Amino acid sequence: MKFQIFKEGKAVDKFILCGGYLFGTDGIVIRRAEIIVKGSLIECKKPNMEVAGLALLWPVNGFGRILLSTTCLPERAAPYNLNVEIARARLMRIINKREDWSFFDGPPNSSKEAQNLFIEAVQNISEPALASQLADKALEKAMMISEKLATTQAEPLFDAKAEKHGFGRGCLGCRINPSQVDNPEYITRLLEVFGSVTIPVNWSQIEPHKGNYDFSGVDACIEVLAKKKLAIGAGPLLCFSKEYLPRWLLRSKAKFEKIREAAYQFICEIVARYSGSIHTWCIVSSLNALNHFEFGFEQVLEMTRAASTAVKSVNDKALKIIEVSNPWGEYYATTPNTIPPLVYIDMVVQSGINFDTFGVKMRFGKNTSGMHVRDMMQVSALLDHFAHLGKPIYITNVEVPSQNGDDLYDGTVAGVWHHQWDQKNQAKWIEQFYKIALSKPFVDTIMYSNLIDAENSIIANSGLLTDKLEPKESFDRLKKMKNDIFNRQITSAAEEKHINQQT
Repeated sequence: MKFQIFKEGKAVDKFILCGGYLFGTDGIVIRRAEIIVKGSLIECKKPNMEVAGLALLWPVNGFGRILLSTTCLPERAAPYNLNVEIARARLMRIINKREDWSFFDGPPNSSKEAQNLFIEAVQNISEPALASQLADKALEKAMMISEKLATTQAEPLFDAKAEKHGFGRGCLGCRINPSQVDNPEYITRLLEVFGSVTIPVNWSQIEPHKGNYDFSGVDACIEVLAKKKLAIGAGPLLCFSKEYLPRWLLRSKAKFEKIREAAYQFICEIVARYSGSIHTWCIVSSLNALNHFEFGFEQVLEMTRAASTAVKSVNDKALKIIEVSNPWGEYYATTPNTIPPLVYIDMVVQSGINFDTFGVKMRFGKNTSGMHVRDMMQVSALLDHFAHLGKPIYITNVEVPSQNGDDLYDGTVAGVWHHQWDQKNQAKWIEQFYKIALSKPFVDTIMYSNLIDAENSIIANSGLLTDKLEPKESFDRLKKMKNDIFNRQITSAAEEKHINQQT
């Protein structure tokens, strides 16, 4: 498969490929595929003859640089016009989501304009430069329409959920920074917005030597947080990325059974210690994408089951979260011994593992697999995949930047939403994201990654406060959202009481 790239009606001389991968009709990323840029052409080589789609970071005039895709296309000798195919895919997605959401209101004139421009592009496909210009104009309108569709569809559902008391006091949460818990100003700011917190857990730090545990960091957090009216969670108990694994375990070259036994013992120790304080545990994180020991499919499931069993054996009332990272699955193209995210989720559900909810990581703003910026319709459509599971969803580790960065954080290669990142743009993104996500009846909680800017953040400059604890616009926007939600619920409860008294 080949794609020709145009910019402003001219074939490009140079194109920087970021976030590129191929996927099949089932949406699963294709392994052993090769994507090469040669001047204005992208050549895609894959291991089979089946139809495939191309996804990559793509500039949209007036909308930013967003990870977008084509539809699935058959192989052919002549190159496809990439501008046309990306516009085609977005217009098809708008049609499909209107049907899925039974949502046929909206800006019909703009939609017609986009469709007419695209039809004109197809009619002029023999003139690639002209077709690309028309397709670019169609895509500009289609992106605005799709975002408006996603936000407009979410607003009444969000309002109805608030009025029906569908939000728990911990629906807005934050992952805390243990080095800040003894700072009263940090805690004050935390309590202004959030009703739940997650205490980070790192096995390698807590058990530096086999059988010797250092719980001082978690103890310090509990000592402060237990006095506040907060729902306290912690985790991940297990994450099989190298920085989370104890050195003694890495050096031991132990086989699966010994690793599982060590993990089981660690979980029992920490859950037993905090059974009176912590009632929500992320039992395993990112095992779909991070697999340092190269576990096989059955071993991945068995480790997930062992983590669940260990928590249940110590505290059978604890809420158990299985966290999935990189939910679009780009990592599967290049990382061996990994499992596509939705396949892993289905495996866990079908296996009968005892757990309560899935957690889904969503981080955007870095030129790394899974972290390129996506638009709100893609976010909403992905969350819809979880609707049939019959389990509530926690959205964990949410973060986006409040200013542009360098290297991996440069918007040119990481993506930008509407325009270059700043505090206002971060606040607007967070408000839209939270309303769309929380409008879903199965989404219980959103956990933001960082209250303050920190050097070790996955996404640079992603805090809701500066490193000097000064509120950013995003902090104020979330605080207002919290007040609106709970004031509305109080008002609704008062109205119900009044009606009942009259009756």
